[in-house]
Amino acid sequence: MRDYDEMIAFLGEWGPFQRLVFFLLSASIIPNGFNGMSVVFLAGTPEHRCRVPDSANLSSAWRNHSVPLRLQDGRQVPHSCRRYRLAVIANFSALGLEPGRDVDLEQLEQESCLDGWEFSQDVYLTTIVTEWNLVCEEDWKTPLTSSLFFVGVLLGSFVSGQLSDRFGRKNVLFATMAVQTGFSFLQIFSINWEMFTVLFVIVGMGQISNYVVAFILGTEILGKSVRIIFSTLGVCTFFALGYMLLPLFAYFIRDWRMLLLALTVPGVLCVPLWWFIPESPRWLISQRRFREAEAIIQKAAKMNNIAAPGAIFNPVELQELKPLKQQKVLILDLFRTRNIATITVMSLLLWMLTSVGYFALSLDSPNLHGNVYLNCFLSALIEVPAYITAWLLLRTLPRRYIISGVLFFGGGVLLLIQLVPADYNFLSISLAMLGKFGVTSAFSMLYVFTAELYPTLVRNMAVGVTSMASRVGSIIAPYFVYLGAYNRLLPYILMGSLTVLIGIVTLFFPESFGVALPETLEEMQKVKWFRFEKKTRDSMDNEENPKIQITSF
Repeated sequence: MRDYDEMIAFLGEWGPFQRLVFFLLSASIIPNGFNGMSVVFLAGTPEHRCRVPDSANLSSAWRNHSVPLRLQDGRQVPHSCRRYRLAVIANFSALGLEPGRDVDLEQLEQESCLDGWEFSQDVYLTTIVTEWNLVCEEDWKTPLTSSLFFVGVLLGSFVSGQLSDRFGRKNVLFATMAVQTGFSFLQIFSINWEMFTVLFVIVGMGQISNYVVAFILGTEILGKSVRIIFSTLGVCTFFALGYMLLPLFAYFIRDWRMLLLALTVPGVLCVPLWWFIPESPRWLISQRRFREAEAIIQKAAKMNNIAAPGAIFNPVELQELKPLKQQKVLILDLFRTRNIATITVMSLLLWMLTSVGYFALSLDSPNLHGNVYLNCFLSALIEVPAYITAWLLLRTLPRRYIISGVLFFGGGVLLLIQLVPADYNFLSISLAMLGKFGVTSAFSMLYVFTAELYPTLVRNMAVGVTSMASRVGSIIAPYFVYLGAYNRLLPYILMGSLTVLIGIVTLFFPESFGVALPETLEEMQKVKWFRFEKKTRDSMDNEENPKIQITSF
């Protein structure tokens, strides 16, 4: 019996039909890039200080000294959340006393910003922070905004696959694009922070669902050789392209509501793609809709100028294409033995900590010295060579060494940032970008590595569970950035240390490169500190004559 790929082999691998699907599906990922990181500018926190109302009867000298100074990064700056008690300094001003000369400012009583804040407009005109005063006692809401978006991503990860299995890849792809675009548009009309964040959760659900379904649709329509390029370079680089567009939009549109409006336009422009992106023939066959599947293949053959056979799908073969009933597996099977449980726990840590590094570095770009918009653009741009490097490394080198190597590199340069003098801002930014390069390279290899470690029976479950750990990492990542408010270097020290630590742990994984994919839990390789048991004759035969080889990228 021929499998599906053999039935449609006459189409070729890279004709006009495949190129159209490749680039249109990749283009549908672009809005995900800027929606996923839009919080960087929507929730940007500009420099601020306590407002002193015009009604306060203060001399110009006392107005200029109404806010106490504090030490930040080795220099004295105005306090963001405190001012001298207004009634007291108004009395001093009325008496004609001069601050610093007649009055010791350090002895004055202070109070909170009872009249609100004055926000600098040098970088942002408005953000949700300036709109709803998310500073000082309310500053915990800023990282929570980012975390709740990633909670939506986590929820969307649970439902996207099931929805596309039930209602079709194409229908769910465009429905989730509509959710992402529509609820982003509704955010423009938010009247308070609570409304904004609830809508942001839904945007997160649509964002990841669109990404996952486009990934599934592409891998099901494209041939084996193109499928690998699409799932690595295609999807990832177009995501990075969308990410690069974000600072460009934000640079010219510095009001958060207008920025959101501009970011919804590309989503609307994706509507015409409905008439060009086909449904997955594989999914149609699984739903017994053979004529629709054959019509799509016939249209693809015509587009590729290839004569299609009279009957593409043999009814007998289609009947046999129905998947055999598989043994029921539970999540506990990932912890069945000590060896499997160890691999699973290490995989969960690897995914979670790599995700923390990736998202924390992405969200922290505005806190770097220099131009906020340029730093964000560089953070997005560095992802492209990172993806290409990962693809090249995966083709020829052992997985655990290259993943551990790029994690060591990324974590090491992040730890070096604390040694850079405060005046060498360019060097600090360069090290942060190199750290992002290493972490992004590692992140893009994890799907391949995890899929190769686990047997067929639990492979999908293992990839799903470990990728859920990465969502948990993205939820806690904003709080690593939040620590920078207390010490600028603390986020880099923590991220660098954890990245190096997980790089060490990666060395204890079994090697999967050039090894037959395991079919059963018993065939899984052992972690490096376990004593290898005597191999059975069957396993030795499998190693000498593997039936399934890892396809090198």
